[in-house]
Amino acid sequence: MPILSRRTFLELAGASVICGCGGAANIANSGTSPVLVFSDVHFNPLYDGTLCTSLDAADVSQWQAILEGSLVTTLPSYYQDTNYRLFKLALSSIRQNLAGCQVIVFSGDLLGHQLSLLYTNNGGINSADAFINKTATFVMQQIRAAAGNIPVVFAVGNCDSYTNDGPDSVFLANTAEIYYSTLLKGIPDRQEFMNTFLTGGYYSIDLFGHLKVIGLNTIMCSALILEDYSAQVSAQFTWLNAQLAAAQSARQKVWIVMHVPAGIYIPGVTENNGQLTGVAMMWYDEYQTNFLNILAAYPGLISFALAGHTHMDEYRILSPKVVLDITPGISPVFYNDPAYKIFTVDNSTFTPVDYQSIKYPLAAAPDSFSDYYQFTQAYSMPAYSTASLEILYPELAVNNAIQTLFRNNYYSGSAYQNIITSLNWPVYWSCVGNISELAFINGVNNYS
Repeated sequence: MPILSRRTFLELAGASVICGCGGAANIANSGTSPVLVFSDVHFNPLYDGTLCTSLDAADVSQWQAILEGSLVTTLPSYYQDTNYRLFKLALSSIRQNLAGCQVIVFSGDLLGHQLSLLYTNNGGINSADAFINKTATFVMQQIRAAAGNIPVVFAVGNCDSYTNDGPDSVFLANTAEIYYSTLLKGIPDRQEFMNTFLTGGYYSIDLFGHLKVIGLNTIMCSALILEDYSAQVSAQFTWLNAQLAAAQSARQKVWIVMHVPAGIYIPGVTENNGQLTGVAMMWYDEYQTNFLNILAAYPGLISFALAGHTHMDEYRILSPKVVLDITPGISPVFYNDPAYKIFTVDNSTFTPVDYQSIKYPLAAAPDSFSDYYQFTQAYSMPAYSTASLEILYPELAVNNAIQTLFRNNYYSGSAYQNIITSLNWPVYWSCVGNISELAFINGVNNYS
């Protein structure tokens, strides 16, 4: 099968799009369209600490000029968040790859880690919360400038808060308007959006006449959050069930966008010579069980599910009908190379059929992002689909070439891919196909 050039790929993917007003145009019933998906920007405006006073005093409209004037022009290192140079490179690449796109997906984390602490340590004397507000506004405005008129559907990330460990109701209240008007371009009903977003950071938006996109707040489900959010989680899941029922009645398809994925928390898994000594989950077990039960009540309704948070290029099989794609991060803070994906989506079913990975090889420091791999070609699959990913899962255990490819792609090809070894590989493999703790443990222990 010949390798398509980037231009040919986009021309074929966008050939059947019916362009229209704004980003909410109708899509043709046949053919495919591209959908660009990115995640985990983690922009840190204080990569140059000497700019703190100027940024603090300036209006957001002046930030770009201040950042352009920084004497720090190097790229971030691995284990650092996104600085202005990397942010510009990422947005430039996104802007160049939007041909035919009618919607963009961002799966969370606008803000860098520990931004409040960085503000204080760099001499900030005003309100750290106000500085975070301005940072979030700047990042969203820069994304909008790159996206043009295309709506950006999103999920709120855990770093999108004042505490760096959301959900944060005050942050949501102070940024709801910019999320609504700048990313979503005011497309959903304002009152309905505000009712749920201000309550818990979740919302839905109807697009193209036959698609409902649901942006969940899965931060409150995280097993790393010690505060009791059971009432808020219950309210969100009740709302989710009602949204899915309404979509089914209206004969819509549904995309679900979240930040923190369900399943295993790999950094919390400990092992000794390949033997498990500890397991940690992404979500509290009760929340994950309830969520999966809701999805199971609507077989065939969910056509696309997306998450971020891990910064890795991976997927997780939630059920025989739903696979969760996890988009790699722009920030290289977890040793990954910056990357994002462009999915090819069937216009009639709103299901993805392929994707192209775009990455930035940080160690080489080129002038731009570039094509990395195309799923169907790299893995010799007829399509990117739930069926293909279920077939791929056992192949990852027995086919050395496919396993090596997946392991390299996991960190988007960075030099740190050797973090995955022959001893700990069963942990990464079992995480793909086993969403519950017991099934995960059995998968690791029975790996051969």
